[in-house]
Amino acid sequence: MSTAKKDYKRITTKSLFDMKKNGEKISMLTAYDYTMAKIVDSAGVDVILVGDSASNVMAGHETTLPITLDQMIYHASSVVRAIERSLVVVDLPFGSYQSDPKEALRSAIRIMKESGGHAVKLEGGSEIKESIKRILNAGIPVMGHLGLTPQSIYKFGTYTVRAKEEEEAEKLIEDAKMLERIGCFALVLEKIPASLATKVAQSISIPVIGIGAGGGVDGQVLVIHDMLGMNNEFNPRFLRRYLDLYEQMNKAIGQYVTDVKSKDFPNESEQY
Repeated sequence: MSTAKKDYKRITTKSLFDMKKNGEKISMLTAYDYTMAKIVDSAGVDVILVGDSASNVMAGHETTLPITLDQMIYHASSVVRAIERSLVVVDLPFGSYQSDPKEALRSAIRIMKESGGHAVKLEGGSEIKESIKRILNAGIPVMGHLGLTPQSIYKFGTYTVRAKEEEEAEKLIEDAKMLERIGCFALVLEKIPASLATKVAQSISIPVIGIGAGGGVDGQVLVIHDMLGMNNEFNPRFLRRYLDLYEQMNKAIGQYVTDVKSKDFPNESEQY
């Protein structure tokens, strides 16, 4: 299997399929605003996820549940205006697709039309199969999401690793194969045993992107505020921090306050 990296000028769902076929890993990060998305896109990230994690990192909610469809469209619109290369995937928020396939389609259409996003992501397997099929039948690309599904946190009662028991692991494999069969272009696996994630990635032809799912999958995704160290209160095992922006920003802002108070800022060269 080739590991040569192709230079993709624009990432599409087919690009991701080709990456898996060619053994090239897929990079995916979240972004929720224009400025951050522009940086992420220019750095070469393949997929930008406008995640419902905006509910946590942007709005300060304890869970992803409170964010609305209108708010997701606002964030996605900001991201889409910034990108030139990345594929933009937008989370359908809690309550916008679970109860009725027709509502799911209406929600997905609103995201595609009003934000300009390239695809949507839904959490769940067989229980939302009809909603996914309805969206796919309208020509809207769908990314699946199995394992730990944060929108179901009150059902699980914990953010612990999922699918450690054989029954849940078997259902996850069945759901992954079902998502591939009905036409999803990719799948996120969150916080499951690495061996299980590897097995899933090897058993289906669509790309599998992991978060806390080990290195045997086809790509990785992290929340950008976590990997840049802007959020210093979140320390799961799967997180690698590439910067400590919390400390650096705190120090810089503190220096600004000091300079203003001491009348050092602005100096003569910084005024008209």
